[in-house]
Amino acid sequence: MEEAIARIVTELEDIRHFHNSTNSEVPPISDSFLSDLQTLLDDTLSADDSEPIDRLYEELSSKSLSPSNLVSSIASAMDSGPTHLSLSASNVYLSLLLSPNSPVFTLFTPMAFLSLLRSIRRSIKNRPIGQPASFELSQGHHVAAKRKKSRGARGSGSKNGSYNEDCEREESEFDVRVLFSVLERLQAVMRLIHLDRFPDSLKSLIQTVAKIPVITFEVFGNSGTYNQLINFCSLILLEVLRPEHGDQANTAAEVLKSLSSMILQHKSNVRTFALGFVTHQMMDVAKGSNGVRKAIVNLPKYLAQKAPEKSEPRALAVESIMKIIHVMEFQDQNVFVEYVLKMTQGKANLRLLAVDLILMLVTTLKDPLGLNLEKEMKYSWGMKCIQTLIQRCSDVIAGIRARALLNLSQLVGFWSGDENGQAVLKEVMGFGNAGEGGLDDLLRNRCMDEKAAVRKAALLLVAKLTALFGSGFDGSLLKAMGMACSDPLVSIRKAAISAISEAFRQCPDESVTTEWLHSVPRLISDDESSIQEECENLFLELVLDRITKAGTVSLPKCGSKFNYSNVKENILEKDDEMLFPEDILGLLKEICNGEVTPWVKKICTSLGKKKRLKQKVAVALQSIIQTSESLWMSQSMAIEKWTAPPGAWFLLSEVSAYLAKAVNWDFLHHHWQLLDRDSMEREVQSPLTQEDIYKEEDSTESNSVAWAGDRVFLLQTISNVAVELPPEAAADLAHNLLKRLQEFNMHSTEVNAHVKALRTLCKRKAGNLEEADGLVMKWVQQLLSKASQILESCISEDSKANGKCSLFTPPISGSKKSKKAKAMSSSLSRAVTAVYTIGSLVIICPSADMNTIIPLLHTVITSGNSDPKVKKLPGLQVSLKETAPLLYVHAWLTLGKICLADEKLAKRYIPLFVQELEKSDCASLRNNLVLTMADFCIRYTALVDCYITKITKSLCDQCELVRRQTFILLSRLLQRDYVKWRGVLFLRFLLSLVDESEKIRQLADFLFGNILKVKAPLLAYNSFIEAIFVLNDCHAHNGHSDSHRSHSENKLFSIRGNDEKSRSKRMCIYVSLLKQMAPEHLLATFAKLCAEILAAASDGVLDITDVTGQSVLQDTFQILVCKEIRLPTNCGSPSESADVDEEGDSGTSATAARGRAVTQALRKSLVHNTIPIFVELKRLLESKNSPLIGSLMECLRVLLKDYKNDIDEILVADRQLQKELMYDMQKYEKEKAKSTAAEVVASGKRTSSFDSPDVSKIASGKHVPDEFAGKVQDESKLASAMADATAEAMARSVLKEVSKGKSTPPLSALSVPKLKTDQRRGNSGSDRPLHVLESLRKRQNFDSDGEN
Repeated sequence: MEEAIARIVTELEDIRHFHNSTNSEVPPISDSFLSDLQTLLDDTLSADDSEPIDRLYEELSSKSLSPSNLVSSIASAMDSGPTHLSLSASNVYLSLLLSPNSPVFTLFTPMAFLSLLRSIRRSIKNRPIGQPASFELSQGHHVAAKRKKSRGARGSGSKNGSYNEDCEREESEFDVRVLFSVLERLQAVMRLIHLDRFPDSLKSLIQTVAKIPVITFEVFGNSGTYNQLINFCSLILLEVLRPEHGDQANTAAEVLKSLSSMILQHKSNVRTFALGFVTHQMMDVAKGSNGVRKAIVNLPKYLAQKAPEKSEPRALAVESIMKIIHVMEFQDQNVFVEYVLKMTQGKANLRLLAVDLILMLVTTLKDPLGLNLEKEMKYSWGMKCIQTLIQRCSDVIAGIRARALLNLSQLVGFWSGDENGQAVLKEVMGFGNAGEGGLDDLLRNRCMDEKAAVRKAALLLVAKLTALFGSGFDGSLLKAMGMACSDPLVSIRKAAISAISEAFRQCPDESVTTEWLHSVPRLISDDESSIQEECENLFLELVLDRITKAGTVSLPKCGSKFNYSNVKENILEKDDEMLFPEDILGLLKEICNGEVTPWVKKICTSLGKKKRLKQKVAVALQSIIQTSESLWMSQSMAIEKWTAPPGAWFLLSEVSAYLAKAVNWDFLHHHWQLLDRDSMEREVQSPLTQEDIYKEEDSTESNSVAWAGDRVFLLQTISNVAVELPPEAAADLAHNLLKRLQEFNMHSTEVNAHVKALRTLCKRKAGNLEEADGLVMKWVQQLLSKASQILESCISEDSKANGKCSLFTPPISGSKKSKKAKAMSSSLSRAVTAVYTIGSLVIICPSADMNTIIPLLHTVITSGNSDPKVKKLPGLQVSLKETAPLLYVHAWLTLGKICLADEKLAKRYIPLFVQELEKSDCASLRNNLVLTMADFCIRYTALVDCYITKITKSLCDQCELVRRQTFILLSRLLQRDYVKWRGVLFLRFLLSLVDESEKIRQLADFLFGNILKVKAPLLAYNSFIEAIFVLNDCHAHNGHSDSHRSHSENKLFSIRGNDEKSRSKRMCIYVSLLKQMAPEHLLATFAKLCAEILAAASDGVLDITDVTGQSVLQDTFQILVCKEIRLPTNCGSPSESADVDEEGDSGTSATAARGRAVTQALRKSLVHNTIPIFVELKRLLESKNSPLIGSLMECLRVLLKDYKNDIDEILVADRQLQKELMYDMQKYEKEKAKSTAAEVVASGKRTSSFDSPDVSKIASGKHVPDEFAGKVQDESKLASAMADATAEAMARSVLKEVSKGKSTPPLSALSVPKLKTDQRRGNSGSDRPLHVLESLRKRQNFDSDGEN
């Protein structure tokens, strides 16, 4: 001991000697010095005997050394020594403070304490990562860094050891046990010293201890060493919170501030430590300290302000905040709820965080809806949160809207199992209220939102609300969900399918059923396979399974004899409503809708091929048909007036192709006899013929058509199950079908079914394919021969009767029908059926001989023609188009089918088809001709290509059906590349965007906005300028003349006119095209508009005296100021894309930044070249006194406002131009304000003339005109003064600020009143207090009043 004390004193004397010598550098203390001193202090502390340390102080005193010399040497080692030496010095210093009879006030200094903290921070920084095990306390030895071994072993710590050598050894000399000892003794020292007098030392201590868990986690990971370290940190921080170290509120605030960064970190162990310390240790302290409690109460608010905006870190922040909230008292929780509600009116990042916090608050805290409160306190904080969340669903930021909708859907799902909560939730949300501004209105708008994430979230919310509340759907909301099923994004289509299917599942009423069937089944043809599978699954569940359950009547098993009476007895015992649920009949009826039928066929085919159709479906459909018949018979009603439930036979005909064994032959035979007997008893004529001739027996006619449709589906069912038919029954049926065909008295809808069924039966009966083809060819030729005879006979009769009377002249009496007219009508009806049958036969047998048929059809379609060659044929002086229009239409249709099988014939007749399409006045014929030409385009593409422009004329047809059919067919041909987007084809399609029919407009929007945007992204950009001239029918531009097209053809596809309706239609088309363009194409379009139209007008190339030229120029001005062509100055805040694009990375951000920079440069250059064009054009318009000067000035005003920063250099460089623009702008605004004020005064005058005069004024009527004239004169003066002031202010706000170098204020500041400075207050004339204006500035509204 004596030797150690002597060495310590000697080294201190040497240090003092070097310190006194100015020429010598003071060496640091050695390891041996610290080792001796530490040993001395350890012995003192362990034995609790102060004698060793007292001896040291005595020796120091004898050598004229004070304890301050000892502390300064130790502090120097803590500051500048190697890591292991610095940490050892720290341990010695703390041991010195803890020694018995230690002069604490002498030894403790703020500088030495800061050196101690700096030493701790140095020791935990730059530790080698990946070697946590080497630091474990259980190892019991020091770490040997492998990369240092080659440089030599550890030194023995000589007295004057080199500092560089110590630095090389610092990694290998570090012992984590020393760090443990330092932290342990630091905790003990905190009980001896009071840091209330040293606030900087206290703050540094808190920051140092708070860094230890963060830094050491990278070294030690989740190990025992790390757990022991954070345990020491917790103890030290608890010591800091003692009142001896200062105001507890301030100390707690500093501790929480240091821990807040750890709470918001993604490292689980670090965050767990910080949260655990706050929620457990600090909360225990808060029970006895109001200051600590207040600090903890304010911590969630502080965390909310510091929370990151990205999705995952924000979610962790919300989770951390909620853990703190849970341990707070009820009153403090309510305070934080109120703070969160205020956050929803703050900045974007706060609103986004508040939306997430509301979800967690409502779902995790107790009784948010106040269900356990009394009626007087029914309105709880949870209701406020839900209402606020609903408001955020209309936020201006898309990311916030999407997040609010998602969180609202989670809230709905949270209360799905609580009936009381559901009732309160429905009341608060107002679901099912179709009024303006209700939840239905909100959901409809969000389902059609411009942002994909918002649409998806809205659909998810609709699905959750439907599952919870069931019915209560607004028609417009259903329509929005149906439209979302056609969204270009797969995820949104899936969400829409889920939402509308949930609505159909919960509330299968008529409107929901109709919308579901028109929206979901069509997705069977979707490009995404998962959507196809979902469509099949939903059709199985929501359609086929329901029908299966509805078929409660059991059929006899296959092979048993059909017993009608047994079925009838069973049915009459049951209730009608149970047998026929109303939703099932409506479902079946809507299935056979013409727009639904094709998709149902595809779904049934797909399910059948996958063997997913169950036999119970076919059995149930048979049961429904039998039940309907039996119920009808039970009412003692005539069987002739009965029809099966609409859609039942159709669906059975589709599923029977894959469920042949489930269909009972006795059932089919019974209904075939029933339906066939009815058709034999009455002479079925064409509906058009009956209506045109006699216009009576409408009910019988409609019933006949319904039975004909049932026979068609019945025949299809029989064809599907033909393989299961008994041989004798199949032969009899085939003979019966051929006999019926040869009579040519069926409805046209039945002909195809009979032909297909007969062909199927022949193939089933034949032994091989050749035999089957022979049988088919045999009866086809028989039918063709007889059909040609009937057609020739009809033409002959028409030729004979042509000179005497019209074929359709009714009897004069009107009471009895002429027998001759009846016979002629019957002959014509048979001829129509024969012609239609010929077309059906050509389809199943293209190789059949048509030599006798073609001349007859040619005679029909050319009857009444003025061609000399045609006049040689007998009996063609009168056109069959007038005398027999139905025969004329069917002749064209059949000839088209024949041409599809014969290319040589098609070359001859395609020009005739095009000619008839152009001149025909029959809508049904034009519709069939468009279909035929589309088939020709697929089969004979080269032949039809030159006629495409003539076919496109049908896009402007008078009949909506023809326009829609043409649009759909041409769109399909264009998508399959049978037709190319060249010439005028694209420009003619544009008119469909503003068609009178809503269906056509929707189809056009989908084609341009989804299909063409992907397939031909440059089409809109390349054709935009030409579209402006074509839509205005303008030929006043030398570079855009259309001499090769007729004027009438151009006028047909233009929206000529300068009225409001025409301009709005054209603008709608322009906006649709601009929405398809990329940002770089928008800039290029802006430049092209200026160069090819504005510059052309100023150069005289575009004639502005022409009416169409003026329309082109005015459209250009409107396009340049529309929001679709203007690029945003920024790409939105992080909140905008927080949830919309959460998968973006830094590379994407860098690319976006570069894109913004390029865009800004291009915009600046663009405007730089645009301003001179505007100036020159303005002078030209002024010289001609053109009315377009107003549109030009309005366009220029908007451009100057939007691009004020970009044209700063231009206006500053040309002062004369600036003055001219200021003067012109002021003059224009003044005239505009004057006219507006004059209109207001005039309207007031007109209004006053209709007011009831007062009695007193009537008595003094002579003074009224003078008073009114004076009033009008005063108002005119006032209006003129207001106009001058308005114009001057507007012009100065736009241009004068540019000369002063003021920058454009941000968008959020445009609606906020500006505070004038004190220097201007005297001239402003405003006496409003500044605090009032300041309060107005702070009030902002973040709700979006309009999505557009």
